[in-house]
Amino acid sequence: MAESTPNTATIDCNLLVAKALARAGVTHMFGVVGIPVTSLATRAVTLGIRFIAFHNEQSAGYAASAYGYLTGRPGVLLTVSGPGCVHGLAGLSNAAVNCWPTVMISGSCDQNDVGKGDFQELDQIAAVKPFVKFSVKAKNINEIPNCVFSVLDHAGSGRPGGCYLDIPSDVLHQTLTELEANKLLDDAEKNRYIEPVKSVSNDDIAKAISAIRKAERPLIVFGKGAAIARAENEIKDLVEKTGIPFLPTPMGKGLLPDTHELAATAARSLAIGKCDVAIVVGARLNWLLHFGEPPKWSKDVKFILIDVDEGEIEFRKPYLGLVGDAKKVLKVLNKEIKDDPFCLGRTHPWIEAITNKVKENVSRMEGQLAKEVVPFNFLTPMRIIRDAIIGLGSPAPILVSEGANTMDVGRSVLVQTEPRTRLDAGTWGTMGVGLGYCIAAAVASPDRLVVAVEGDSGFGFSAMEVETLVRYQLPVVVIVFNNGGVYGGDRRNPEDITGPYKDDPAPTSFVPGAAYHLLIEAFGGKGYLVGTPDELKSALTESFSARKPAVINVTIDPYAGAESGRMQHKN
Repeated sequence: MAESTPNTATIDCNLLVAKALARAGVTHMFGVVGIPVTSLATRAVTLGIRFIAFHNEQSAGYAASAYGYLTGRPGVLLTVSGPGCVHGLAGLSNAAVNCWPTVMISGSCDQNDVGKGDFQELDQIAAVKPFVKFSVKAKNINEIPNCVFSVLDHAGSGRPGGCYLDIPSDVLHQTLTELEANKLLDDAEKNRYIEPVKSVSNDDIAKAISAIRKAERPLIVFGKGAAIARAENEIKDLVEKTGIPFLPTPMGKGLLPDTHELAATAARSLAIGKCDVAIVVGARLNWLLHFGEPPKWSKDVKFILIDVDEGEIEFRKPYLGLVGDAKKVLKVLNKEIKDDPFCLGRTHPWIEAITNKVKENVSRMEGQLAKEVVPFNFLTPMRIIRDAIIGLGSPAPILVSEGANTMDVGRSVLVQTEPRTRLDAGTWGTMGVGLGYCIAAAVASPDRLVVAVEGDSGFGFSAMEVETLVRYQLPVVVIVFNNGGVYGGDRRNPEDITGPYKDDPAPTSFVPGAAYHLLIEAFGGKGYLVGTPDELKSALTESFSARKPAVINVTIDPYAGAESGRMQHKN
């Protein structure tokens, strides 16, 4: 029998997909394997791509989206067909809303059996349509390299977002020669897609600088769009050259340290209510920023929006829009300011007003934090966690936070000092992201500890993924604020406890005293049950030092906190 040569040896589509991903620079994939994609995952691993296998596609999708944000490269999610694709939509939609580069690849049913009721049959291109920038079905093995490069390129170009690649099972079984495969890969690589981004005009830069110079109460606002653009150095230059105070959105925290003398977070209401010019960098004027509208903002405020998406600027109709990559636009802005410098100075009335309000509010908060309340409220354990995290120094841990009261209180108490070290429910307020985000952070930044501070309800969405933490031995410590339910225990008024099922637990209630710490111990991780300051301090010291998977179950007074956190008006 004649031996095969590189010209005649054949490879299947699974290997070709893996080769295309590797050629494109993909180093990690997240997902759940099964029919028809198990071989694809296996082939990817043989080519040096680390595959992190989850229990649920939702968590895997959240991991892929967070990985895209943390690295700036598209996170890749692999799912099975039908229900697997539907479960994966949670991560894909989360990526779309947060503008994070993410690609979902799903197997689908045999093309010859479409419409017959095939195994897990679904029009997956139609299913993903509301959540993607770009989607494509590979109808033949020859289309694979172009399809793979296209979804990755679209996900990361312009305003980042989700993209989808559909690979039918019959295509996954097709083969071609290695020579043909290499030619297809080479040709596809020559035709990579880059979404054009406009260059900001000199006139617009001049107009922006003129508005900033004339402002009596300017404010710089930045968000996770600036974070993914790696614009922290340019923001620092702008803030420190001009002396303008700044306000980060929740996931913008850390681009400049929360402890910076011009940080206005603790004076947020004053800052946004009184500023007359707001330079908004990589943040949308959505609900998180009160839509940029009165009464939270002055009716006369002039917004200068710096955004990579021209459509966003056209929709918001600001005083001035600067379209482009945040890092590049700020570089140009800083250069022009440097040529004709100005700085507000510490004695400027606006700076004094912000500084005094910050000191007043921080002092009030520290007074509350100084009290040791047992049974725990939210503030006492949060202060202990804050101090333990600060004690670790640099590199700072990546903080993952979700929950109602837990996330709200944590946003005010926990301190971010380094870029891209906070992940939370984000623009969509998504619950259930916690463990997926933890896993993404651990593989994206292996030099950092990952610390999750979660409400027990938020933890419950993805709690089974603690097994994934243990399986891959990831340096993640999950701290669960256990107050017995959603917002807490049974908070119903007596008149609401009626009807044939009045003896059922309240819709907000979980099993009291749930032993979440034992869940991770079932898989070989370390669990802690704490209810006092000393117990919590001891658990944090030991788990932070070990850098091994751990769950700290913190018993909280079920009546601490508020229903719906800070969103009572919505409920």
